[in-house]
Amino acid sequence: MKLLKILPALAFAAFVGQSSAFSFGATEDAVAIAPPALDLPAEPGNLQTAVFAGGCFWGVQGVFQHVQGVKNAVSGYDGGAANTAQYESVSGGDTGHAESVSVTYDPGKVSYGKLLQIYFSVAHNPTELNRQGPDSGTQYRSAIFAQNAEQQKVAQAYIAQLDATKSFDKPIVTKIEMGKAFYPAESYHQDFLTENPSYPYIVINDLPKVAQLKKLFPEQYRAEPVLVKNQ
Repeated sequence: MKLLKILPALAFAAFVGQSSAFSFGATEDAVAIAPPALDLPAEPGNLQTAVFAGGCFWGVQGVFQHVQGVKNAVSGYDGGAANTAQYESVSGGDTGHAESVSVTYDPGKVSYGKLLQIYFSVAHNPTELNRQGPDSGTQYRSAIFAQNAEQQKVAQAYIAQLDATKSFDKPIVTKIEMGKAFYPAESYHQDFLTENPSYPYIVINDLPKVAQLKKLFPEQYRAEPVLVKNQ
């Protein structure tokens, strides 16, 4: 939601007090899906990076911050140039960037395939084209920014698997993009879900995702999130 998300941190409380009549749209429902048949091998202690885009980065970051084995999850921008990697520019929808989350994880504790399963099942709706919940535009597209050919292969195979088994009621529109750079977002966007649990957008659109993570992936769920500002 552009209006909500462009407000600086000091203005949040004042806006929340006036927002009870504002329409936020309906939250996306989680879908229970099978794990990927193809995955990357476990490499304990050898930290890896995965980058996912699936609508507003507040919720995507919040979900992955509650996943066991994730060491850090940073909100940011991927898919465009360095000089347009700031919120005001990306919000226009014409920079090529998508609101994204860079996930640093220990593959000995959580696999890339498991992160993909959580991404498709809980973090967003992969059948929505250039929109997610109340937000629309190419900056909210569903995209996996593969960091190497191995991630690309696993992601492609999983999308084909989910489509073949009709795991969703519509085809998956998630694109796999490579060769792009990730740029961290402004500090006021980091850890937003944890720091603003009563913010209406978070309550309606994002807290249900964390609840579904706990319900559908109890073995992967961690109660205490790993926060950017604690790194």
